Amino acid sequence: MRPFRFAAVLRDAASAAGWAAKARRLEDSGFDALLVPDHLVGPRFAPLAAMTAAACSTTRLKVGTLVFANDFRHPAVLAKEAATLDVLSDGRLEFGLGTGWMAHDYDRAGLVLDPPGTRVDRLTEAIDVLKGLWRGGPFSYTGEHYRIDGLEQEPVPLQRPGPRLMLGGGGPRMLRLAAREADIVNLTLRVRADGSGPDTGDGGPDAFRRKIDVLREAAGDRFDDLELGTSVLRVGSSGGAHAWSAAAPDAQADTPQVLTGDPQEMAERLRRWRADLGLSYFVLHHETDLAAFTPVVAELAAG
Repeated sequence: MRPFRFAAVLRDAASAAGWAAKARRLEDSGFDALLVPDHLVGPRFAPLAAMTAAACSTTRLKVGTLVFANDFRHPAVLAKEAATLDVLSDGRLEFGLGTGWMAHDYDRAGLVLDPPGTRVDRLTEAIDVLKGLWRGGPFSYTGEHYRIDGLEQEPVPLQRPGPRLMLGGGGPRMLRLAAREADIVNLTLRVRADGSGPDTGDGGPDAFRRKIDVLREAAGDRFDDLELGTSVLRVGSSGGAHAWSAAAPDAQADTPQVLTGDPQEMAERLRRWRADLGLSYFVLHHETDLAAFTPVVAELAAG
């Protein structure tokens, strides 16, 4: 049985000192990773600078994204940036990647939001490019969306053959891609095709369990190598609506994404989900829930 790991999504701070203090607080509280989102709208730091600053302020804490939007950067550019960050963080990068999906990001920036199938095809090619460049040596690739001609990048990541890849997934096609390519899978609600938000009709415990069934069938012998996790969208009765957040906790009652009770009761629920479905990596979605969730982390870290 995998040990528990815990991460928290942090979005911004008033100053460099404030950001460093937040990162150190996570590290001192037993969290394993600080994750940064990647959106063009809303009160969020840009991920690469924020991750670098967090890594430089800590010694153990992993830094990562939940998740890079593939449409915002060419994979050759992102491969170079990620390899550099992995070296500068002493191998502490966890690399989260997704298609890009939020319509507001695309609309406000004048970007084209292609149909989901096109974005998943592009993401699939991007993963090939990233992994190919991270291996080192000249790399060439010819796909429908990307062409690489003998590109050799330095540095290569400190982690070999590259940083651990996290893919978030709710729909069957993303889950099958994650089963084939990811090291970590963050289970989510399926997203509406028009990018307007999560599909709340995909919510609830039965749908959540079916996602793991899809992963298990698609991964085959690889399933036991996957680290399974999800985002905790609400802790207790806190977590009011945030205009900048696409989270839909009301649709996820009775799943690991919504936790109620005292810290011991919440910890026991997470133990049960790990035993039943293999979930071991839990990501706190809202910083406002940090005080309520930290005792749960302490409870489970103590065994």
